[in-house]
This record gives sequence, C-alpha cells and structure tokens, in this order.
Amino acid sequence: MNINGIRPAFVIASSIIRRNLSQTSVRLSSKAYDYDGKTKIDIFNTQQELGIMITGYSQFGFRMNNDMVVIGPVAVFPRSLLSWNVNSVEDINEESLSLFTALEPKLDVLILGIGDQTPSPNISKEILSFMRKYKINVEVLRTEQACATFNFLNAENRMVATALIPPLHIAYNENDILGTSIRKFKEGF
Repeated sequence: MNINGIRPAFVIASSIIRRNLSQTSVRLSSKAYDYDGKTKIDIFNTQQELGIMITGYSQFGFRMNNDMVVIGPVAVFPRSLLSWNVNSVEDINEESLSLFTALEPKLDVLILGIGDQTPSPNISKEILSFMRKYKINVEVLRTEQACATFNFLNAENRMVATALIPPLHIAYNENDILGTSIRKFKEGF
C-alpha cells in the first residue's frame, strides 16, 4: 500500500534483501575467482583439491594445509614440497636455484621468501639476472608475503613455486595468540 507515493519501509527492506540474496548465490568452482566478475570466498587451507597451501610458519619451519609440518627452509610446488638446502639469504645462488630451472613444464613465477629481511636491490639483481636466462619470473619478498602470494597463485592454477626461509623474528598479535590457544584446546580433546 502506498501513502502519497511512499512505500512502507519493510517492503523496501525486503526487496533489497531479496535482490542482494539473488546476486550473492554460491557456486561450486575450482578457482577462487570466477571470470564473470564475482569473487568466491573460501578457506584455502581446507581444500585439498587446490594443492598444497601454506597455512602457517614459525622460526623453525612451515605448516601446510594437510597438517604436515616441515622444519627449515622449503621449496613448495603446487602438489609437492622438498627441503631446500639453504640457511640464509647469503646461501641463495645459482646452485641453490638450479632446481627451479630444471623443471618441466617451466614455471610462470618463482617466489622467494627471504625470511624477515626486507628485499634489497643487490639480492634481487643477482637472482633476477640468473633466472632471466631461463625466462622465469621471480618475486623476492619477505616470507610472510611470499606464503600469501604462493597460495593465491596456486589457487589460480598457475605454474608457481616458492622457496622459503623461515623468519628469525615473528611479530604476534592478539589473533595469533587466540588461534594458538584454541588449537591447543582442541588438541587436548
């Protein structure tokens, strides 16, 4: 019923809700982003079909979405991982990167996580010039950003690998502490 051309508020609200619900339907997809312009939100670390995802890291190593914990530096590929024989950024050289140049099919991108150090132009320049010979794109990032970048590109089915060095220092926030407490509580039962 209209009163002087004004619709009651509950009719307007219900039409807005109906319109928004029809626009936010959930579709099954193997990708995190559908090309029709809609973004699908999922928790990566519970989806085994997306391959290996990095769900956590510490000063000692990394936790994967299949609950595997790897101690020390690691090379992670979409469906497998290897221990990476480096101790620090200074150990990254042509020999330590040769594994990534020998892969078939070729990588689209290699993401290097260099711990908690800020990437310097000198480190990046040496690595980039070597990998350029093999036509492999390289991103040199802090380990935290490298993990997130790898997970995103892997979910998009890109030919990606990451080589990660655990950070020496980790800044904790309230969410980290709460998450650890909840996980320990669940493991107790």
